[in-house]
Amino acid sequence: MKPLLSVVVPAYNEENTILTLLEKVITSNPGLEIEIVVVNDGSADETGRKVEDFIREHPQAPVRLISHATNQGKGAALHTGIAEARGEYLVIQDADLEYDPGEYTLLLKPVMDGVADVVYGSRFMGSKPHRILFFWHTIGNRFLTFLSNAFTNLNLTDMETCYKLFRTEIIQQLDLREKKFGFEPEVTAKISRIPGIRIYEVGISYYGRTYADGKKINWKDGFRAMYCILKYNVFHRKVMKS
Repeated sequence: MKPLLSVVVPAYNEENTILTLLEKVITSNPGLEIEIVVVNDGSADETGRKVEDFIREHPQAPVRLISHATNQGKGAALHTGIAEARGEYLVIQDADLEYDPGEYTLLLKPVMDGVADVVYGSRFMGSKPHRILFFWHTIGNRFLTFLSNAFTNLNLTDMETCYKLFRTEIIQQLDLREKKFGFEPEVTAKISRIPGIRIYEVGISYYGRTYADGKKINWKDGFRAMYCILKYNVFHRKVMKS
């Protein structure tokens, strides 16, 4: 039997993209069995209903829906999805179509080759297509990656990427606390301190959204990320659950 890949999808007000995303994941053909864990994080639109309808209309589709009664934040949705994952491997997939599920094979290759435990998909390396959008957003991402690297002693090019693939047993053991967009620097800080961890990075494509398209992250989240880099690298260094 093929190993199972858990695709964790945090979703908040993504009614315009969630069905296309599910279809793309189901047809992604990563060479493994897949399960899709959608966490509807208290959406105020039709996201939850559309996923329910999809599951009812496609009973054989490997999709599970978990719903938060209220909006708690992306990190909280990820905590729920990570805890519910059943696969040997786990990848985080935003619902907004900025990242291509057809590239799971790129993320999986170092793990399946036996050389990696964690793989980051970088928007800033390789020759894949990248939509040209915000100069200052890119500068901010690069700065946050630089700051994170200075504390973790990693040489990542894209700490803030959504596409992170883990051996599930590793990510499920981490003591993760950030409930919003601070998830990225927190998980990077904690992963970096696991003895013997093997972290790889591969180039991916990026189909970025504008704010008119529904992009949610903003400058306040950038300041929170800086705070989290300091918090989880200097002051709160606990890595694993008790």
